[in-house]
Amino acid sequence: MKREILISGNARETRVAILEDDRLVELLVDRPDARRMVGDIYLGTVEAVLPGIQAAFVNIGADKSAFLHASDLIEAEEDEEPSEHDDDNGNGEGSGASRSPRRRVPDIADELKRGETRIVQIIKEPIGTKGPRVTAQISLAGRFLVYMPFASKVGVSRKIENREQRAKLRDMVSKLVPKDSGAGGWIIRTVAEDLTERSCKREIDHLYGLWKKIKRKSGSVRAPALLQRETSLTRGIIRDLFSDKVDSLLVDSKVLHNEIVQYLKQIDPDLLNRVKLFEAETSLFDEYDIEAEIRSLFKPRVELPTGGYIIIQPTEALVSIDVNTGRYTGKKDPESTILKTNVEAAREVARQLRLRDIGGIIVVDFIDMESRGNREKVLQELRAHLGRDRARTKAFAVSELGLIEMTRQRVRPSLWHSMTAECPTCHGTGRVFRPEVVVRRMERSLKRAGAEHKERQLAVRLHPDVALYLVEQEPNFLRQLEKQTGLELEVRDDPMMRLDEFRMMAKPAGRDVTEQYAVA
Repeated sequence: MKREILISGNARETRVAILEDDRLVELLVDRPDARRMVGDIYLGTVEAVLPGIQAAFVNIGADKSAFLHASDLIEAEEDEEPSEHDDDNGNGEGSGASRSPRRRVPDIADELKRGETRIVQIIKEPIGTKGPRVTAQISLAGRFLVYMPFASKVGVSRKIENREQRAKLRDMVSKLVPKDSGAGGWIIRTVAEDLTERSCKREIDHLYGLWKKIKRKSGSVRAPALLQRETSLTRGIIRDLFSDKVDSLLVDSKVLHNEIVQYLKQIDPDLLNRVKLFEAETSLFDEYDIEAEIRSLFKPRVELPTGGYIIIQPTEALVSIDVNTGRYTGKKDPESTILKTNVEAAREVARQLRLRDIGGIIVVDFIDMESRGNREKVLQELRAHLGRDRARTKAFAVSELGLIEMTRQRVRPSLWHSMTAECPTCHGTGRVFRPEVVVRRMERSLKRAGAEHKERQLAVRLHPDVALYLVEQEPNFLRQLEKQTGLELEVRDDPMMRLDEFRMMAKPAGRDVTEQYAVA
């Protein structure tokens, strides 16, 4: 598979696009006003301990207190390379949904007391009304290893499948780690398959020294305080993703290019020839036709190659995805037509989840299939493409209704949440009242004003589309309403009004009396 990384940056924004076989599969955006927090380490103060939900709230100096669950106080059971989707913070449990149920979770009240300080690390950024989620199981990620000061074992990434290689790497790290009682635990990352003893020793010393520095700082500052900030987006991408499996890395900023070159000289000089500075007059993202695809990320409808399409709808509780055949009708066999559409949809669903960074619970409504074998084919296609995802995913079997329920690790708001704002007119529903509904609401308010006999003359301001509806569809409306209410009415179109809004102004003073007489 051809893989490329494109980095476009300036002082106000850095964007990273990851391409597989010339198709955009991931987009990462970092701005100074919306800095990525996952991986940051703080000295926090316990504000409240809640035994009823086995959790505590910790003040780390952010706008909202951080959430610390009792399960984040103990070492994970399984050997697991931290997800690169987590910015490799090493906790490996972004959403909390994938924690092993077999672990004995301690009583939070026995572990934490209000007012005490604790070193914690962010594993999930604030989303919506929720504050960040933190863990007490600190981890420090390097190029080849992840160091966990409060763990006690050496683990190997599951993606390294060769048993001999796993045993060799485990023995190497076990031999080189410090032997003192506070040595902690280590995870060997996927990229470390060809790790040498020299590189391994250098990284162990670096990460171990970094933790000692953090410990010293925690003893000299007053909580809440930032102890260690996660590396920049650019360095994180180089550290976690850029390897000999990536064909090229293009960057359009000389500053970032120099930073990448200097960083690679330290960690992997053999990759320098794959880094290129893009100096053409056209934009890097325009050159690769990425800008148009980025704009389409916020549309609910995604077209499939043969004419079908999927609809992606985020809700408060979950994300629903509906699959439709669209204009693709096949030839003769309906089951084969449906299977082809569903297989295409499975590939595109996996891609869109990565691209939009959608997390949490996802329900995909595939087109109903008669054959159990075909349902299994679609499920396997989905799982195969989800396997490329850096975030943890789990897809369950197709239900009798043709639904596939799945989860995807969520550590930060999706692009839809982070790059868009709620519409002030529809308040996030995507719908506004039709002109005839607005007129009926206005009619009820005017009748209330007439019944109270406090006003004699009213000017009604409407959106031009609603005013046009009155003129064309209900030309006698005002005259009839004047007779019923005894009011003198005047309608004015106002392009500054929202489509489903109207204002009632008392004449001649021009007082706004809308709220006084407004009804549903």
